[in-house]
Amino acid sequence: MLAVMVLLVAAPFPSGDEGNGGLGAILPAEPLVGACDEREPHFAPASRERSKKELWLIEKARRPSVRTEEADLVPRHRGREVGKKALAPKLEAEARLAETMLPVGNRIQPIATLYNLWNREAMPLLAGRPYKRPFQLFLRDHYTKESTRSDTRLATVLAAAALKFHSPRVEVVSGYRSPKYNLMLRKKGHQVARESQHMQGTAVDFRVRGVTTEALGEFVRGLHVGGVGYYPRTHFIHADTAKVRYWTGG
Repeated sequence: MLAVMVLLVAAPFPSGDEGNGGLGAILPAEPLVGACDEREPHFAPASRERSKKELWLIEKARRPSVRTEEADLVPRHRGREVGKKALAPKLEAEARLAETMLPVGNRIQPIATLYNLWNREAMPLLAGRPYKRPFQLFLRDHYTKESTRSDTRLATVLAAAALKFHSPRVEVVSGYRSPKYNLMLRKKGHQVARESQHMQGTAVDFRVRGVTTEALGEFVRGLHVGGVGYYPRTHFIHADTAKVRYWTGG
């Protein structure tokens, strides 16, 4: 056995120049493809900086929709408890305006949206949200841009009309009038009182879209808040918080 091992060790290796029987027949052949890591396809791609447009599209997709449709302004009717007596229209409006504001994240439904025909401004009346100062600015004189401490009971009248006729929009024809503007209207022959309640910030002229002036006037008279003027030709109702009285104008 020792003799055979000696012979194997002493035997010379064939050279690479002897064809297929040389050294190339003993060593492994060259690989057909380059060596690669089998995990390479599973590696995460190298991060790159996003463009401004890509960042804007991502932010837009995550942005909540705040678009308000016309149907969203229609107040939803809340179910009343069985056997519970319904509140009077004025009291119901006061209760809705004094409700607790909904927590953040809930959809807020306006009680009504007021629209000033002169200033072309819209003001939503929201439950639980303070409205005194915004309402007084909303009723400011469009001619002199002056405002006064208008009676907030007028907002209750407007809200009650919106709830009664299930209307999402109340159009304000006239709010506060400065003495200068009131005098100018009198000189031009308009039917305005010398000591108009509009000058005191206690009157508002308004209409409700889709509601006849007659029906609106009858409803406002039933509130017994103050004076009510019926103007069928110009299609609006005057409401103030002075003493109760009724009249018909042009």
